[in-house]
Amino acid sequence: MSNLPEHVVKGWVSGFGVTVPRGVTASDPESLAAAASGLTPPLVVKAYGPGLVHKSDSGAVRLRLSSPAGAAEAAAEMLVSLTAQGVVPDGFLVEEQSEPGVELIVGAVQDPAFGPVLLAGLGGVWTEVLHDTALRLCPVTESDAREMLGELRGTALLDGFRGRPGIDRDALVRVLLAVGGPGGIAEALSGTGAEFELNPVICGPTGAVAVDARLVGSDLVGSDLVASDLVGAGLPASRTEETTGAGHATSGEGAFDRLFAPRGIAVVGASTKKPNFGNMFLGFYRAAGFAGRLVAVHPSAAEIDGVPCIASLADAPDDIDYALVAVPAAQCPDVVRLAGSKGRAIPFVQVMSGGFREMGEPELEQRLLEAARQAGTRLLGPNCMGVYSPEGGQTFLGGEPGRAGQVAVVSQSGGMAGEVIKVGERRGLRFSKVATVGNSADVTPTELLTYLAADPGTTAIGLYLEDPRDGRGLFHTLKDVDLPVVALVGGRSGQGQRAAASHTGGMVSDTRVWAALAEQTGISLVTSQDDLIGVLDFFDLHARRKAPGSPEVLVIGPSGGASVLAADVFDVAGLELAALPDDVGEALRRLGLGAGSSLANPLEIPVGPRGRPDLVRHAVTAILEGRVPFPDVVAHVNVQSFFTFGTSADPLIAYAHAVGELQAALPDTRITLVTRNAECAPAGVEDAVRAVARAAGVPVYRSMEAAAVAVAAGKTFSRKG
Repeated sequence: MSNLPEHVVKGWVSGFGVTVPRGVTASDPESLAAAASGLTPPLVVKAYGPGLVHKSDSGAVRLRLSSPAGAAEAAAEMLVSLTAQGVVPDGFLVEEQSEPGVELIVGAVQDPAFGPVLLAGLGGVWTEVLHDTALRLCPVTESDAREMLGELRGTALLDGFRGRPGIDRDALVRVLLAVGGPGGIAEALSGTGAEFELNPVICGPTGAVAVDARLVGSDLVGSDLVASDLVGAGLPASRTEETTGAGHATSGEGAFDRLFAPRGIAVVGASTKKPNFGNMFLGFYRAAGFAGRLVAVHPSAAEIDGVPCIASLADAPDDIDYALVAVPAAQCPDVVRLAGSKGRAIPFVQVMSGGFREMGEPELEQRLLEAARQAGTRLLGPNCMGVYSPEGGQTFLGGEPGRAGQVAVVSQSGGMAGEVIKVGERRGLRFSKVATVGNSADVTPTELLTYLAADPGTTAIGLYLEDPRDGRGLFHTLKDVDLPVVALVGGRSGQGQRAAASHTGGMVSDTRVWAALAEQTGISLVTSQDDLIGVLDFFDLHARRKAPGSPEVLVIGPSGGASVLAADVFDVAGLELAALPDDVGEALRRLGLGAGSSLANPLEIPVGPRGRPDLVRHAVTAILEGRVPFPDVVAHVNVQSFFTFGTSADPLIAYAHAVGELQAALPDTRITLVTRNAECAPAGVEDAVRAVARAAGVPVYRSMEAAAVAVAAGKTFSRKG
């Protein structure tokens, strides 16, 4: 990798508004004293040249030099030492040494999916020891920059410690914006493959000075260029010269209507002899009662499994809006090309077949994409299961479709999407539109997200992503989406931590970039399929309530031990079990509470086969009348106790009704029910409880952990709104 001299990089970054020390260069120790005669000691000497990426490790830095002559002497000693190591420097940089302060690192790398990423953290020697850093995708706002500093474990150092003054945060924020803001250094380097860092930036009460600057790996420039040559090589002179990232997706309202509600469907690949995937999909559409035209594509058969045939896609009637291709990968380009051979292209072609980029055949996938473009059709996949929309008649699953709803999903895994649909519907979710996109060679998750965000029939969106294909577009689109979005990302540790020449590159991983994306766009990031479904359930029932996104949660239910554990779980989720108001004690005691337990949050109440089912409603009402803002209430119950100390499900069902009545009485509060140990109930009881609660607008979870994830997601969306 090419490594630009430090003084060249500093000359360039100063044009973006980054303050650097005054300094001069000299080609050899003999000329250094004269060159440094105008500088004010103490001075710093650094060698630069090939092989000097990390100067401190090579002994290529000397500090606290009292005069230009002393700097020349230090350079001579340094030259001897480096030569003995087999390193011959190109020259020496002499600078005025900055006042001591808090040292930070500010850097930028190019993520392969999302483009420029800004990193900030404790710098100097602490960079490798503590890894105390925060990330954001570029361009960052001033608010992003300040939030990054607040996330650092060492943020207290910035405010002053042990009698030392706090730093000038505004000056540090200006450095972050110069590097990662609109038109900043990170965007200027976009596409070059370069890693950039200022380490350390020394921050004090009167400013922030970048005392070291490194630009590694850029193919734009050679090591013998000067700052003006950087501009000539295509990099802007300052942050005022606008640069732009990837554009927004353009597939908005109406663009994919026929994908989810086709007038007619053609299935390519069904067999007259041996049932295969094509036959399977014909069966799915027939079982689902598809109301439009359904045809099979076969060169000689008149019909397959009772479905009429056409010879090829070139013979498709004008009302065929969707073609499903399930033939060997090598045949797919020729089949897809026929989708536009009649002068009217079939709007959408889905290639279910695998064997393309995911199997090490990118050239075949490119041929497939070119065939789709020649035909004038949009390509879904390849390597995907298709589309599910109960209202539009689309399905890739067997059996009768569920009832149409308002939850949409975009998934790069067909299997994952099928599980989310089936498990979600089992829990009461209803879906509007689900699309699997596989390799996303043409239609991308970003395009579908843009479309669904404008769809009047969709109120919540779930994403399962592995390779977003258009990371910059996804980032921009998510920032603009007004609907609640939850994302599950697969393979976040697959690429692992990339080999990098800079500290910055070494500390940026896939997991952290996705977390930064979620922080900046206001979406919720989950780590399991169960949480993806659980958050969609919460969004479906609660996203339109007016409850704020403040962290307070009231937890109420039986068992002191369970309540203590709940407090731990909600604390980990970043939620606050705020104290109960002092003036509600008497009201709660009148309800018979507090005799054997404390009146605190979590609040312990007797819930069981012999308890009052409406007690939770009266207790919560009394607490909220105390004017304490609890936007979320989590009511939990030990299902096992109803059948250990009772024989009927009726008290448990009555409790579910009482929780539903509480939700009806508090329409702007988000009520959540946790049915602990639900597996101990007889068959059908858990479903009955869930049905009662969900009909009243209350989501149900089996564990406090699942509820905490969902509640936190709801608060995240409320804060975005």
